[in-house]
Amino acid sequence: MNNVVIRFCGDSGDGMQLTGNMFASLSAVLGNEISTLPDFPAEIRAPQGTLGGVSGFQVNLGHGVYTPGDKADVIVAMNSAALKVCVQNNLFHDHAVIIVDTDTFTKQDLEKAQYKTDNPFTELAIAETVQIVPVALTTLTKEALAASGLDNKSILKSRNMFALGLVCWLFDRPIDKAIHFLEQKFAKKPQLVPHNVKVLTDGYNYGQNLALTVQQVHIEDVPNDASAGSKGHFTSIAGNKATAWGLIAAAEKAGKQLFLGSYPITPATDIMH
Repeated sequence: MNNVVIRFCGDSGDGMQLTGNMFASLSAVLGNEISTLPDFPAEIRAPQGTLGGVSGFQVNLGHGVYTPGDKADVIVAMNSAALKVCVQNNLFHDHAVIIVDTDTFTKQDLEKAQYKTDNPFTELAIAETVQIVPVALTTLTKEALAASGLDNKSILKSRNMFALGLVCWLFDRPIDKAIHFLEQKFAKKPQLVPHNVKVLTDGYNYGQNLALTVQQVHIEDVPNDASAGSKGHFTSIAGNKATAWGLIAAAEKAGKQLFLGSYPITPATDIMH
């Protein structure tokens, strides 16, 4: 595929921003263009498992990428509330692949997410239009770290790494590079690295060994000098900086003076400040 949009979503605290950022950075290093859109819940955290507490991270990767994408081709839903929010906001295409943690679809979970029946996929009218990939993420993560000596709360925090490993398999991302990113991320907490690497690798192997019904997706590299492994200067910018640079460039091309309040902005002298 030339490009694909993937959305990671779950409860606030499920590590969706970390997971999305790691996957986006990994894709960039491998030669893909990326555009990301974090979706944060309110700072006042809603009760766990409710619709108001859903956090998301969307990334569009491939080449010819200029936006984070309108709708996702792949959804990773860490709980039933996240799935419902995605459906209510029409955040994915028909025939999208939706990976769900089946361990978070208990009766209590469904009640928290305001489902009216015990069959969420039929209730949301997506059973016939998307490809549901059920994975017991919570159970598999517990099994992976059963001998780690970690407490249950710490183990559950690693569910996102199992999901990341599975998505790395799905998109044909080299697991060794993902592990390298993980080691960099937790460089100041080296005691966490072995456990997260174990779960990440198990997630990757889960997809590879069980031959899930969904096919692997290969994203083409950028077809120019910015391909994987090229040396040079590359830029990573966030929305505010991108907007500012765009305004400055537009003003210069239009031959107009841009003002910040009453202060004139001259690109030649001010863009670096």
